[in-house]
Amino acid sequence: MIRRFPFTLPRGEALTFAALAALVFALSVLPMARLLLEALAPGGAPSLSALISVWDSPRVWTATRNTLEVAVLGTMLSVAVGAGMALLVALSDIRAKAALVFLFMVPLMIPPQVNALAWLQMFGPASVLLNMLELAPPPGSPNPLYSREGIILLLGIQHAPLVFLALRAGLRSMPRELVEAARACGAGRLKVLRDVVVPLTAPPLIAGTALAFVSAVGNFGIPALLGIPGRYLTLPTLIYQRLANFGPSVIAETAALSILVGVIAFAGVLVQGWLLRRRDYRTIGAPTPPLALALGRARVWIEMLCWAVIALVLLAPLVALFVTALVPAYGVKLSFDTASLAAFKQVLFTPGATARAFRNSLLLAGAAALLLTMCAVPLAYFIVWKRNRLLRFMNLAAELPYALPGVVLAIACILLFLKPLPLVGWSLYGTVWIIFIAYMARFLTLALRPAIGGLTQIDRALEEAAEMCGAKFGKRLLSVVFPLVAPLAAAGGILVYLTAVNELTVSALLWSAGSETLGVIVFALDEGGDTVRAAAVSVLSVVMIFAVMGGASLLGRRLPAGVLPWRA
Repeated sequence: MIRRFPFTLPRGEALTFAALAALVFALSVLPMARLLLEALAPGGAPSLSALISVWDSPRVWTATRNTLEVAVLGTMLSVAVGAGMALLVALSDIRAKAALVFLFMVPLMIPPQVNALAWLQMFGPASVLLNMLELAPPPGSPNPLYSREGIILLLGIQHAPLVFLALRAGLRSMPRELVEAARACGAGRLKVLRDVVVPLTAPPLIAGTALAFVSAVGNFGIPALLGIPGRYLTLPTLIYQRLANFGPSVIAETAALSILVGVIAFAGVLVQGWLLRRRDYRTIGAPTPPLALALGRARVWIEMLCWAVIALVLLAPLVALFVTALVPAYGVKLSFDTASLAAFKQVLFTPGATARAFRNSLLLAGAAALLLTMCAVPLAYFIVWKRNRLLRFMNLAAELPYALPGVVLAIACILLFLKPLPLVGWSLYGTVWIIFIAYMARFLTLALRPAIGGLTQIDRALEEAAEMCGAKFGKRLLSVVFPLVAPLAAAGGILVYLTAVNELTVSALLWSAGSETLGVIVFALDEGGDTVRAAAVSVLSVVMIFAVMGGASLLGRRLPAGVLPWRA
């Protein structure tokens, strides 16, 4: 037994725990500590100069106001769309719920920069789709999405599935006898919704709203593609521009800006906690099968409205993106004579940055998903079955890089790896490895949550029986624990892969020549005016996402409900 821990562990378990604790410390605690140090003590000497320069900058205050503006208004739109869809799917008798849920979740899985590029192709005088339909505005007309309103619209659509997920989970766990009792007393649908459903589902609705707000604050892809051309800067895009103008004081200033982004996001979490503490939301009664309230004659019209929303927010932008990738040059009208697959051929078969980005993204996302899945199972084992304060802290620390905006983590990694590593003298800055470490830190919690959920529902008797028979920790882990949670761990790995393969917010600040990723390439091609190739890369990314989601859905029939978020 080794007793130098807050709890007694056999030697094998102690060594594994020490390795996992070191991993969480290196991925979560150390980068954030380095970020705080640089903001409060730039160059190693305590100083508030970086914070003062940030507070005194009118441009920073403008970006802060813009960030709050688009985050709040975008979140309101997300709540309206996501909550409406959740109520219909969870409480009504509309048909084809599985297909609706799958398609409604797709915008969340598609990277923000791809969504932004797809929507841009639906508007403006050069829109290939509008020119095909003879609906394009006059030449020289501005694209309406290059504006504050465009950013708000896309942030609302991008994060509506987050509200949908949280609220649907609350609706499915709500005791239905409360609703049935209200209806038996003569309450109509609207009165039941207002007096019973909304109060009971306030916690998941508040949680989904907070998650949408935090995601909107840290979103880089949409404000970058729409805000930079429209001269509407948010804090993430301001940090990106500051880093582009590299100077002796820029690191400390961007660290202070990152802390400001983190403070705004954390304020959203504090408001969530304050709202939840204001009243008691506990109910009596076990969860029951979901309701299926009859919509009567209105069902057909409501179903048509739902499919119209799907067509507007998903299908139409993707069609616009696809037809843009078929023209030889942006602005050329698509016809049988001008249609060409040259952009796809160039992207897939021409050596260069684009092909390298595909390779880097696939390898980085695959390696991160595999390693995090392998680490998540033993870490979940300790968190669930060896409960104590240190493990609770490790669980919270693992969630920190994902809870904070990605730009905060990116700046922390730059600060941590800007200089060569001590002892070995290797420099990770400017290599693909710094992106890989950032992915490991940011997506650890995505792999960890399903594993924790699985072990929470599993009786430990099998593992204890193996221990009584003399099986060492490694043997028990491989032969008992891993097989029990393998489906859930695999689902966590799939979520990590889907999120990482097109990631932009982190890699936009960490990439360099040779370490491009798909998200970076889409952003760089569009920024450089090569819209056709950017559309081709985006189409291939979307096809890959649909393939992975479809394959996971087929395998997910063996998983518990709720593991894959797009399964009804």
